[in-house]
Amino acid sequence: MNIKRRYLVIIVVVAIALGAIGSYVGLSMFANGTSLGNEGMSKSDRDLLSQLSDQKENMEENIGKMSKVADAFSIIKENYVEDVEESQLIEGAIQGMLSSLEDPYSVYMDQETMEQFNEQIESSFEGIGAEVSMKEDNVTIVAPIKDSPAEKAGLKPNDQVLSVDGESIDGLDLYEAVNKIRGEKGSKVVLEINRPGVEETLEIEITRDSIPLETVYVETKEQNGKLIGIIELTSFSENTANDFKKELTDLEEQGIDGLVIDVRGNPGGLLQSIEKILKEFIPEDTPYLQIEDPSGKKTRYFSDLKTGKTYPVVTLINEGSASASEILAAALNEGLDYDIVGETSFGKGTVQQTVSMGDGSTIKITRFKWLTPEGNSIHEVGVKPTIEQKMPDYYYTNPIQIEDALALDESDSKIENVQIMLEGLGYKPGRTDGYFNKSTQEAVENFQRDKEIEVTGVIDTKTAEVLQTAIIEKVRDGEDDLQLEKAIETLTD
Repeated sequence: MNIKRRYLVIIVVVAIALGAIGSYVGLSMFANGTSLGNEGMSKSDRDLLSQLSDQKENMEENIGKMSKVADAFSIIKENYVEDVEESQLIEGAIQGMLSSLEDPYSVYMDQETMEQFNEQIESSFEGIGAEVSMKEDNVTIVAPIKDSPAEKAGLKPNDQVLSVDGESIDGLDLYEAVNKIRGEKGSKVVLEINRPGVEETLEIEITRDSIPLETVYVETKEQNGKLIGIIELTSFSENTANDFKKELTDLEEQGIDGLVIDVRGNPGGLLQSIEKILKEFIPEDTPYLQIEDPSGKKTRYFSDLKTGKTYPVVTLINEGSASASEILAAALNEGLDYDIVGETSFGKGTVQQTVSMGDGSTIKITRFKWLTPEGNSIHEVGVKPTIEQKMPDYYYTNPIQIEDALALDESDSKIENVQIMLEGLGYKPGRTDGYFNKSTQEAVENFQRDKEIEVTGVIDTKTAEVLQTAIIEKVRDGEDDLQLEKAIETLTD
């Protein structure tokens, strides 16, 4: 059969698209087809023939390995003591392959999970409002969403969820766990939390609500005669880049002398969104990003911007800044030498793509690595600030969970936590080392008096609850924001 070589290549490509067996047959016919011959071939044609021959050998090897999977399927199906659904074995095999990657971002969602996931995405985003990920086999909070129930309840980046409403989620995949945490507006959920650095687990009750969809918040501050624009980005959604550009234009028309981009607690989002934002700042002669594909090939990406901004920019980050947030901070720093203020970020340097399996199920798989303009990876390392700045100690306090009241002359790490809270609220415990002294008792009494609760001088359940609420409100109000103050100072000095 005399088929032109180019047409045969098309047949091979189609065979590859149709599956491994079709690919194998196509490659065998091409690589072994002596009637075609090598005479008259160009060097590029001979190279292509060599590559296809190599692919054929790899396909033969892979088909041989797949026979082991088929054998296991048959052994289980024919010998297991109980009846097993074929679909159960197939689903389990897919889950197992993805689990073997040990990549928390590569996951499989079966048809039922996808249906639930899509229903929840379409139902006005009701739940607790927190970005989660799998980290060391634990469902881990990346960041609570701004003004969400999770933020109001005091969830923090790197909190590990151990159970939901008293039921352990150990062994569940990420989406199974998320389905248990999500729920209708107004319903309550109790999460058992393991917080790094805290000896005992925490139980945090959260009332689910509608999750805010706004992602861009803007304000201005004047200091040392300079007008500073502040744009806070809480995530990178479909509309974030357009909203950012609109607000930035408005700030520039006001004549800002500097800009703070605040991505603290921003868990990331769409890569396309962050690319559009970076193209507003980084000129065409400097890459704003590099992407590394599965073969190790690195591609640099450039904007078509002729000139950069005439004012300086500072990025604010913390441990809840992940993925696209880290791309932003690293790109502005390496591309334009703009400062980064805050604390080391989360460390997610990979990009995922979803692949439909054709039956309603989906595989989300890590497809690329993103690199900084200079080619550095921040995966599992994070972006380090050029100017490190922590928040006041009370920002890092934990919920007070007690069975017995804390009182005079006792010593406990929970008392240390209370003392830091009291000090942050303007009361004077006299010390913050965990010893309940007379000054701490007086501070507790003053707090109780101001909050119109029974004045006992001890930390009972009621006092602990009111104290916790007061400190969360102060944190959410942004008082004593040392990181923002440092960023503005950097721009105005």
